[in-house]
Amino acid sequence: MKKLTKSVAVAITMLVGAGAMVAPATFAATGGAIEFAESPQTNLTWFIPMFDAANDSVANSQLIDQLYKPMLWINNDYSINWKSSIADKVTYNAKGTVYHVFLNKKWKWSNGQPVTTKDVMFTWNMIKAASASNAPAPWPFVGAGTGDIPNGIKNVVANNPYELTITLDKPANQQWFEYNGIIQLTPMPAAAWDKYSNPTQEVKYLGANATKPMFDTVVDGPFKMQSGIENQAWTIVPNPTYPGHKSTVSKIVFNYESSNTQELAALRTGQLNVGYLDPSEIGSEGVLTSVGDTVKAEYGFGIFWTEMNMWPGSPTKSIFDQLYVRQALQMSLDNNGISQDIYKGYAVPLTGPIPPTPKTTFLDPKLSKPIYPFNLAKAKQLLTSHGWKMKNGVMQKGNQKLSFTMLVASGSTAGTDTAELMKQDWAQIGVNVTIKLIPFSTEIAVTSNKSDHSWALATGSGWFYNGPGFYPTGGQLFASTAPSGTGFADPHEDALIAATHTPYANSTITMQHFMAYEDYTAKVLPFLWGQNTATLQVVGPNAHNVYQYLDSATAFPQMQYWTVS
Repeated sequence: MKKLTKSVAVAITMLVGAGAMVAPATFAATGGAIEFAESPQTNLTWFIPMFDAANDSVANSQLIDQLYKPMLWINNDYSINWKSSIADKVTYNAKGTVYHVFLNKKWKWSNGQPVTTKDVMFTWNMIKAASASNAPAPWPFVGAGTGDIPNGIKNVVANNPYELTITLDKPANQQWFEYNGIIQLTPMPAAAWDKYSNPTQEVKYLGANATKPMFDTVVDGPFKMQSGIENQAWTIVPNPTYPGHKSTVSKIVFNYESSNTQELAALRTGQLNVGYLDPSEIGSEGVLTSVGDTVKAEYGFGIFWTEMNMWPGSPTKSIFDQLYVRQALQMSLDNNGISQDIYKGYAVPLTGPIPPTPKTTFLDPKLSKPIYPFNLAKAKQLLTSHGWKMKNGVMQKGNQKLSFTMLVASGSTAGTDTAELMKQDWAQIGVNVTIKLIPFSTEIAVTSNKSDHSWALATGSGWFYNGPGFYPTGGQLFASTAPSGTGFADPHEDALIAATHTPYANSTITMQHFMAYEDYTAKVLPFLWGQNTATLQVVGPNAHNVYQYLDSATAFPQMQYWTVS
């Protein structure tokens, strides 16, 4: 899973604006540039395919996936795209303890060398080093604890240059381990990056260089880096040695945007040809469709929330550890009102860890309606029944006050408006919130730092169920040792998550365990559920094949298929 500020998916598409047409997927063109807009005030900060928590974002991954082929590429329907995966196939035993991964021999590094199990073993050794308790800054590895990586692995053995065997300590749900464990072994160029015999020293070297875009001199993806300038742009160009479908564009530029207004103006004038509309700009479609742009609302398989600081040592931990406090905060969120008034209907209220839209087999029908519907009177009564008393407009109990600093990802008008409405509603039950606007990249760095107690609440971010956690069992987020959590810990939650990782006789039993996990997580509120917001995707008239190859349920487009006329 990757942290994000906007969801991107194609489970629901809605054409906005009369007469707008999508170019045929068969359109072919050579040359021209794709000018791609990042979310406002979003910098790209990480450039290797192995993340720490502070840089684990969709924005970073979208660029990295153009440079490095993943071990498994997941399609829009959550099937494996073997054509675009490093792996050619994966086999496993009935117990789910032994897995054989076969590499496709066609993949090459940009220096002409083949991608082999030597590169995969380099990745595996770096993951172990970056996950260790003594891992140097900026680690630990964000995937540690996901998909049995690395501590649930008995051993990884390279049988030959194109086959390796992974043996687990205990049986695992095979699809879960494929989608959450094996998928993390994206090959890294061992010949270029393996500088030391000491793994700790090596992983320190990678961490020090991961923030430098031009560190990526050897790649195996469809593109390679040309330049990267903070607060400006990051440019990739086609990799001429790429053995897959070669891009025909001259370059793709990931553009930094200072505001939604700047981005809309750039789309209108043609400076950008792939971007988005902020919900606050709904009504502006006409100025785009009149020049041939298309606008589509797209929902991703992901969730948006408000985080609560429950890290050990945080002064708010003892407050947020109380379920009734979390329940009162959730009942004071007018998610239906936010969806309609701020997102103009382009947002679906969440009821738990699985979004109602797009529809999947993972959603329990019992969660089609919220467990904690908006009810300010009931929320206030819940607090007073536990001994909280209103004093000068703020609930107090002993030396504790329900007065919090809330981080809000800056740059989005809709996001800021949502935070203001949350603040107003919480004030009615005696919860005082001070809003602090910060860039999204700063927000995820702060909230992932267990020692940073400068915040109590944080909103404006969310997650796609994508790498390393495509199988949506929540261990990355809600378990006591979750690498991307915010301190929430519950032994029963841990047991329910663990049960979803176990292989069963049939899919019915598997889903029974999944629903038990999902229902409990919805009730226990490790985070406050918000809305799955749509991205209003905009594509210019000279950009083609974008929607078809957006793969946006997972948020990772196959940009090598995009063309420009």
